[in-house]
Amino acid sequence: MTKSRAACGLLGHALFVDPVHSIPTQPSTRHRPQRAGLIERDGRHDTVLVILDMISCWRFPDGAQLAKQAALIAPCLARLKRRCREGRLPVIYANDNSGQWRSDFKFVVQESLGPEGLGADIMRQLEPDPGDYFVLKPKHSAFFATPLEILLDHVRAKRLVVTGVAGDQCVLNTAADARMRDFDVIVPSDCIASLTVDRNRRAIEHLRDVLGVKTSPARSLRLGSTGRR
Repeated sequence: MTKSRAACGLLGHALFVDPVHSIPTQPSTRHRPQRAGLIERDGRHDTVLVILDMISCWRFPDGAQLAKQAALIAPCLARLKRRCREGRLPVIYANDNSGQWRSDFKFVVQESLGPEGLGADIMRQLEPDPGDYFVLKPKHSAFFATPLEILLDHVRAKRLVVTGVAGDQCVLNTAADARMRDFDVIVPSDCIASLTVDRNRRAIEHLRDVLGVKTSPARSLRLGSTGRR
């Protein structure tokens, strides 16, 4: 008996895995068992809009500079969100909890409306509607240590439109995690922002050229009744 098999035997229920033949050669399509779901099964809800970290008071290092960039994309993102709501497509806000482990999304919203300035202006443009969903995230990716994937299964999502800030951090990590989970991903180039224009350009290039993510402008997205382009 080889050492690897013997080690598995000592672990009782451990499974011996052949490292060569266990790796799939092609990405799988996303076929996951679905529960009853939060939205009726009428075939129109396979696309979901995810808005990252746009609801904020921007009180963190370089926050004021990032807020200026976020303010530039807020009108375009607001129009995209309006199109999604008119098409009855789910909208999910994913926000940092900023280390406030006792906070909730209502607290984040109220805090962002507090002092007048760019944060409040962005918040008023992108204010959540009663039917929107939200998750609070502790790290860059909206999938890490959050119920996002379970929520996406509930709404039967197949394609994610990922937007928000920062393009080269939270957007990039969330898009990569979504691709690893076999979601189709679109990151509209005019609906993400980073600390600088140059950093945002490099993030878009990485998303497009390395991850194979579509980066078409929001106005070119066909959301329609099936959410397919």
